[in-house]
Amino acid sequence: MVRQATIAEIRFGYGLGPQPGATDAEDILARFARGDQVKNGYDLPNLRDALTRIRDYRALDKQVKSGEVDPEMRREARRDLERTFARGFRAAFARIMDTEDVFRERLVAFWADHFTAVPKNLVMRGAAPAYLEEAIRPHVGARFADMLKAVVTHPFMLSYLDQAASAGPNSRAGQRRGAGLNENLAREVLELHTLGVGGAYTQADVRQLSELMTGLSIDPRKGFVYRPQMAEPGTETVLGKRYGGQTGRLDNVMAVMEDLAVHPDTANHLARKLVAHFVADDPDPDLVAHVAAAYRASDGALGPVYEALLEHPASWGPLGQKVKPPIDFMASSLKAFGATGRDIMKMPERDLRTAIARPLRVMGQPFMGARGPDGWPEAADHWITPQGLALRIAWAKGAADRLATRIEDPRRFLEDTLADAAGQRLKFAVGAAETKAEGAVLVLASAEFNRR
Repeated sequence: MVRQATIAEIRFGYGLGPQPGATDAEDILARFARGDQVKNGYDLPNLRDALTRIRDYRALDKQVKSGEVDPEMRREARRDLERTFARGFRAAFARIMDTEDVFRERLVAFWADHFTAVPKNLVMRGAAPAYLEEAIRPHVGARFADMLKAVVTHPFMLSYLDQAASAGPNSRAGQRRGAGLNENLAREVLELHTLGVGGAYTQADVRQLSELMTGLSIDPRKGFVYRPQMAEPGTETVLGKRYGGQTGRLDNVMAVMEDLAVHPDTANHLARKLVAHFVADDPDPDLVAHVAAAYRASDGALGPVYEALLEHPASWGPLGQKVKPPIDFMASSLKAFGATGRDIMKMPERDLRTAIARPLRVMGQPFMGARGPDGWPEAADHWITPQGLALRIAWAKGAADRLATRIEDPRRFLEDTLADAAGQRLKFAVGAAETKAEGAVLVLASAEFNRR
């Protein structure tokens, strides 16, 4: 039987490495309770900084088109936006390498996927890291309602789902310039973020919520703003409850988010997603019910939800029920080689692109690049295909060729990386490897390493 310490790091973290990891559920929760120890130390622009960069680029774009400035100035501003996005990408990997609280990093990734928002163009790539840092990361240990409210008022999400231009048909803006109502954000809040597909809502609820959310907008200098002139006047009824009554009241939007966050369907939806993400594609019904009950009992406080997930015996069943998607596969591989956050942050831009960013795109999981607001698929058969396996093996060979000098002995590398999760056939193959690089590739390409 595989030890709990092995399961703790492989299933609830990013795999084993040369450094000691969490030993069991109690240890995971104790590390999480210490707070976000690894957040600082990374040069990531906040939203205000990102907006400044975006304004500068747009101004230069206009000046280049009018012939006022050299196009090279616009190219440099473009590169600056790309570097801003790349810093967020680097930080995500660097924190995984350096933290003692890998469960937190898994949760940041989980909730970022749950609230998927994708940069729709070059300009918005500059604001992407700020979305993760401000709307997702601070709330992974707080209340779900707080994260939900931070997401629906963040300019990055408002831009992604076209909410910023949504105007009520009877609002001043709607009547004056014929601005239309956009249901994208309201629909995703109900269908993906809270109640889930099949939840207790109708198209009428989507329409009413979209009208209630009119006014949520963006100021190029300030970020999020509420514009009363775009808000639909009167009251709206969502899930049988009336909200509103006065134009321009942001507190009504916050009130409906609070109510959606504690709805029983939200508890069930989030519980199933958590279990499917961490434990098995086909979640254990008792485990899902246990996590959902904890969510309802805590009124959506996430700490007790994680405790419920980790305390249930079904969470500690046999490994191999999940497949690591490409980002997790790469992060686990780099961790296995003993890479540090400093290594990641100091990589030349070209190396970052060729060794990590481009292969992720080829494998089908570019950073913050999901194809739709429903995020990345969980199912194993989406990631484990002949082509997908070939790409993983090719990447593993390249990584081993570069990093094998960090390995003393392939057998020790296997022990540090998989411990008692390694099967006898893999142990034999690695022990017979002729070079350190060959042994490392066998480990990284194995079923034991690619599953959790």
